[in-house]
Amino acid sequence: MKVDIFSLEGNKIGSLELPEQFNEEYEPNLVRRAILVIENNNRQPYGAMPKAGQGVSAKLSRRRRNYKGSYGKGISRVPRKTMWKRGMQFGWEGALAPGTKGGRRAHPPKAEKIWTQKINKKERRKAIRSALSGIALQNKLKIVENKIEEISKTKELKKVFEKIGINAAKVERRRPGKGKTRGREKRYKKNALIVVSKKCNLMKSANSIPGFDIIEVNKLNAAILTLGHELPRECLWTKEAMEILSKEKLFLGDKK
Repeated sequence: MKVDIFSLEGNKIGSLELPEQFNEEYEPNLVRRAILVIENNNRQPYGAMPKAGQGVSAKLSRRRRNYKGSYGKGISRVPRKTMWKRGMQFGWEGALAPGTKGGRRAHPPKAEKIWTQKINKKERRKAIRSALSGIALQNKLKIVENKIEEISKTKELKKVFEKIGINAAKVERRRPGKGKTRGREKRYKKNALIVVSKKCNLMKSANSIPGFDIIEVNKLNAAILTLGHELPRECLWTKEAMEILSKEKLFLGDKK
């Protein structure tokens, strides 16, 4: 399959045969599995403190002749803490047990739980090739000349996007719920992914546009190549990045 190469002015200046990585059969289920592994490995562990809700003395004797006991008081066997006393009279309040004021949770999330998952190397590489194939099959792939990597100003980059047909419109929506009060009020729609050959000025200028992601070709993964789960994402490649993918045979055989 051949793809056209565009200049910064939006003119066709040639064509390029896609590398063999784009010839993989498109398998959405495999792509989804690779994405879930990445998301689980990026998940931040969380959980309750091991002694949360147990920092109180709630010992109350149920024996007949024990001092300060609850025997014969007509109360349930809930753990209680002493709130007041007058001689042999005591006032208690339920504590420690789940369902009591300030008590522990019955089954809290455990901080020691391991969320990480593993995936075979060949399976991970095949998922990346499958995602690349889906992008090519749905005509969401564009290649531009290497000069774009030298653009250091966001204003100039937006003009280039308009000429080559990349939508750079900022589509935002308000987040519902408590996220609005925690500095995450707005969410932006994902736009195109830019794949470059190396660290360059374009990485800084593209990061200033909401919704766009930029990545080096040797760091690609199934999650960034898709929208949501297995839905292919629009991609803009530089010519040199495509040549590196073909020359170094990335994500094939023993390559990363």
